[in-house]
Amino acid sequence: MLKIVWSAVCRCPLSCKTIMATIKKRATDWSTARKHLRRDPVLRKIIAAVGPCNLKPHRDHFIPLCKAIYSQQISSKVAAVLFKRFQQCFPRRRPTPKLVEKLLTAGDSAALKSCGLSRQKREYLIDLSRHFIDNRFPTRRLSRMEDEEIIESLTAIRGIGRWTAEMFLMFVLNRPDVLPVDDFGLQMAVKKAYRLPDKLKAKEFKELGEAWRPHRTVASWYLWRSLDGVKKQNHTSKPQIARMRQAIREADEAEAKGKLVPMAVD
Repeated sequence: MLKIVWSAVCRCPLSCKTIMATIKKRATDWSTARKHLRRDPVLRKIIAAVGPCNLKPHRDHFIPLCKAIYSQQISSKVAAVLFKRFQQCFPRRRPTPKLVEKLLTAGDSAALKSCGLSRQKREYLIDLSRHFIDNRFPTRRLSRMEDEEIIESLTAIRGIGRWTAEMFLMFVLNRPDVLPVDDFGLQMAVKKAYRLPDKLKAKEFKELGEAWRPHRTVASWYLWRSLDGVKKQNHTSKPQIARMRQAIREADEAEAKGKLVPMAVD
């Protein structure tokens, strides 16, 4: 029966590529969310200024989490440079769980050092890889899991906290109703957009976001975008980059001497 169905699909005038493009288009169509969010007069102005939401899902679940670990405690620009070096250690510049685990447990220490990996981040990446390899992070079941179940699975991995898990839900899986109340940028965007004297507390933030359900991901995306043009996000001067690189070297040296160095998870 399956062969008959597949044969019929293959004879369909629409090519598989066309079908996949249609599915992808539907998966990233946020017009319903925009229509709902326009009921909020503040978001209505932001949506008109920003235009369509261009959030798209990512097929690869592993690499974004590697990048998230890499980005801890350093600017996004420095992290991008270091992660590119890390990618060059793999065929076709594509890290996979098995290859990363192999490299980090038996790889060239000098090569790894040039990638800017501290010992602690190396341990985080090894743990991440092993969660993927033994399916403790069940990538094949994600579509059937609730948001909180995925967050619970992700935060069981060393180096990944709730904020990283929420970003994964939003930017990798495109889950539509995530509200990262602890995100500083989002807090500042809400304060500015709604002309509030102070940042909202988590409870107040959730109450405000109730009107955005079930499209809080898209509401958050528009609020983040509302900050564009107000200031250059993630702008880092050359002296700041030099200080960050020095901090990385000092952390590596301290860890090599057996001293404890506090590292933020998110």
